[in-house]
Amino acid sequence: EGNEPGDSTKITYRELLHKVCQFANVLHSQGVKKGDRVSIYLPMILELVIAMLACARIGALHSVVFAGFSADSLCERILDCSCSLLIT
Repeated sequence: EGNEPGDSTKITYRELLHKVCQFANVLHSQGVKKGDRVSIYLPMILELVIAMLACARIGALHSVVFAGFSADSLCERILDCSCSLLIT
């Protein structure tokens, strides 16, 4: 369910697993490995869930930053947790 009324997406568990595995492979190809920290800066969309699950799948720690935060706030959070990758 999205932020707006009527904004929703349906996906099967099989489709979700496929997308999570695909994105986990993308993260792996970018050099993200177990124990790395990743920041996720996305609105409430399906890709946010996929990114979180992909991080968990490869053992990377993720930090979700609300998409309404300013650039300065985002920068502080990235520096505080020493992120190796930002997903937007």
